[in-house]
Amino acid sequence: MIAERIEALRAEMKKRNIDMYIIPTSDFHESEYVGDYFKARKYITGFTGSAGVAVVTMTEAGLWTDGRYFIQAEKQLAGTPVTLFKMGEEGVPTVREYVEKNLKEGACLGFDGRVINAADGARYEEIVAKKNGSLYVTEDLVGIIWKERPQLPMNPVYILEEKYAGESAKSKLTRVREKMKESQADIHILTSLYDIAWLFNIRGGDIECVPVVLSFAAVTMEETYWFIHEEVLDDKLKAYCKENNIIIRPYEDIYSYAEEIPAGKTVMLDKSIVNYRICHSLKPEVNVVVKSNPTELMKAIKNETELKNIRNAHIKDGVAVTKFLYWLKTNIGKQKITEISASDYLEARRREQDLFVDLSFGTISAYGANAAMMHYSATPESDTELKPEGFLLVDSGGHYLDGSTDITRTIALGKLTEEEKFHFTTVCRSNLNLAAAKFLYGCRGINLDILARGPLWNLGLDYKCGTGHGIGYLLNVHEGPNGFRWKIVPERNDSCELEEGMVTTDEPGVYLEGKYGIRTENELICKKAEKNEYGQFMEFETITYAPIDLDAIIPEEMTGTERKLLNDYHKMVYEKVSPYLNEEEKEWLKKYTRAI
Repeated sequence: MIAERIEALRAEMKKRNIDMYIIPTSDFHESEYVGDYFKARKYITGFTGSAGVAVVTMTEAGLWTDGRYFIQAEKQLAGTPVTLFKMGEEGVPTVREYVEKNLKEGACLGFDGRVINAADGARYEEIVAKKNGSLYVTEDLVGIIWKERPQLPMNPVYILEEKYAGESAKSKLTRVREKMKESQADIHILTSLYDIAWLFNIRGGDIECVPVVLSFAAVTMEETYWFIHEEVLDDKLKAYCKENNIIIRPYEDIYSYAEEIPAGKTVMLDKSIVNYRICHSLKPEVNVVVKSNPTELMKAIKNETELKNIRNAHIKDGVAVTKFLYWLKTNIGKQKITEISASDYLEARRREQDLFVDLSFGTISAYGANAAMMHYSATPESDTELKPEGFLLVDSGGHYLDGSTDITRTIALGKLTEEEKFHFTTVCRSNLNLAAAKFLYGCRGINLDILARGPLWNLGLDYKCGTGHGIGYLLNVHEGPNGFRWKIVPERNDSCELEEGMVTTDEPGVYLEGKYGIRTENELICKKAEKNEYGQFMEFETITYAPIDLDAIIPEEMTGTERKLLNDYHKMVYEKVSPYLNEEEKEWLKKYTRAI
């Protein structure tokens, strides 16, 4: 089937004299996760992971993905004509390096100009110019051969009230205009779905587990234009737009709007997000100021209302997770439980909570060796029955009107090896060390990552991902520009200075292929500590409230300081969560948050 699809694509390429065609994992907005309509790379390669780029030539087909997905991609590409290129591994070319090496003199490179951002598009232009070749960017070739393609999503939109958002859309627009003035910009083109949702205080449902709506925006000093399928807006939304001087225009009109911007005007946009076609719709005489969207940093720094709400959301989420842990630990070996049934039970506990909206991402419930695949997703075919031995790793989260959560717990289901316990304890130490960091203002995640990675590096171990990412407020569960990572990865925008009010995950792990995976993940709020002659010190507040499994801890492998950190954390968990539990659950939690 994959071979047939690749051949059908090549037939379309041949008709247009295209020699090489690039298919990213992207929508028209550079979103991290995309709706089914946009899963062209999955359609062509069969690889279902959320990140990857396919390149098809007349003789080869390749898929590039990162370390989170190597094991999964190898399995899914087996038996297809698609070659796996492991991003970041020694000797493996990047997509651009591959294109530059393999695009012949005078050849034509193709891609859909709506799903490649302008910055990447410019780099491909350079490659093509070197080869005296040409670009073909006006058609979606996969769309031509994909006969059963799903429809573009058009789900209802709702207003996020100010009691949750903490600031009005009017106020946010004023702040954006102040930033435009600094750049002497007349117009700001905004295409990030997260930024538009945050700016307008609206939410939708056009991407699974990401409550956004497909739309574009353009902010001028007087009006704001919102390019959206009007049928998703009810009368209340239309009145809200009028009240905030937001003018509604059809979704596809963004391109003609860009074309009509008069020569001499200055447009501010982020070329790493705005798509290639929009940028190329602008007249050459339009001045372009390339800057990160000001909304990106604004939305990352949560206001006091948001922080208060987020803490509350985490208490509810902690209750759901604790009830799940109690059920799992007391029923394993007594009744049949599988990866999916365990995940379903946890989801049901979340759905009982007040102001619950949806899961914040598809739950990763992975038993034993399955957990070595960082983004394993259980299917009816792979659904593994849990036994009273080894580990179950559950990475999950919820969206509530008062915030979003992301938590991972690795649970001992019974007998463990000494190696499993040792690695679990090391991961716990890594998590606690980062959470306890005290640092001078101006530090970035890259300065602090060693606190989490250090205990694992000392063992010659590592994990092929960042240590943590920013979290959106009822938005994408992965949010820049804050994060923890040991080196700068250009395509990951997560290396900014850590500011008071930022929420970042802390999730070190151990992943041994064919054996097991361990991850412990909490969320941290960045806060100011004391200020003195050395400068402004910063620290973190942990806001995830669920026990870390003491059945897998070797206390002797922890320092006295680390044991105190774990004991203090567990004392806080008990205080926050126990009032919402029944007597049996409360007794169980008392045991699992005991001092060691």
